[in-house]
Amino acid sequence: MSANAGRQADDDAPEVIGVRRGMFGAKGSGDTSGYGRLIRPVALPGSTPRPYGGYFDDVVDALAAALGEDTFAESVERVVVYRDELTLEVHRDRLVEVAQTLRDDPALRFELCLGVSGVHYPDDVDRELHAAYPLMSITHNRRIRVEVAAPDADPHIPSLFRVYPTTDWHERETYDFFGIIFDGHPSLTRIEMPDDWVGHPQRKDYPLGGIPVEYHGAEIPPPDQRRAYN
Repeated sequence: MSANAGRQADDDAPEVIGVRRGMFGAKGSGDTSGYGRLIRPVALPGSTPRPYGGYFDDVVDALAAALGEDTFAESVERVVVYRDELTLEVHRDRLVEVAQTLRDDPALRFELCLGVSGVHYPDDVDRELHAAYPLMSITHNRRIRVEVAAPDADPHIPSLFRVYPTTDWHERETYDFFGIIFDGHPSLTRIEMPDDWVGHPQRKDYPLGGIPVEYHGAEIPPPDQRRAYN
């Protein structure tokens, strides 16, 4: 059985991948948020059984018909409906093919990609980095999400620039802050941090430290050097 089929056969229960302590889950830095005693599980929603509800069944059926059942099974790792939103978890090697089908097939016509959001789950082994693409069909007035995962050791995901040119700057920002490398992007450079900056500031394991700030003659230390709440 393939890895994709194995994920699809998983239990529908949420997948607990870790425990977060404090507001942001950062480690090795002083907790200045006041939420140091906050402990909560990090859980990803499980697969959703049919019927999905609303137009979600129509979208999944149309995509399966357009790709073919075998290609669909190899491409879509999981279908998740969570908080009234449909997410297609897609294997990164099939991302461009699935995105182009979602854009071009008359029954789908998701013409607009609204951006790219990066997420870092340090405890999601071999799937630490996620990229989420919200798509909108102007033709059918529908919205879905496409999500792709990559391991921290091989943070490569195909760029969707040639399918959705609007992802140009969004992929650059996601690369800058999370370190996801979008293969095929025409100019994958930092967009906000300096070119020689080391690290990616929105990863969960990035230190909370900063630079000292002078205010009215007083020196305010970086966050990781301020008082910690125990």
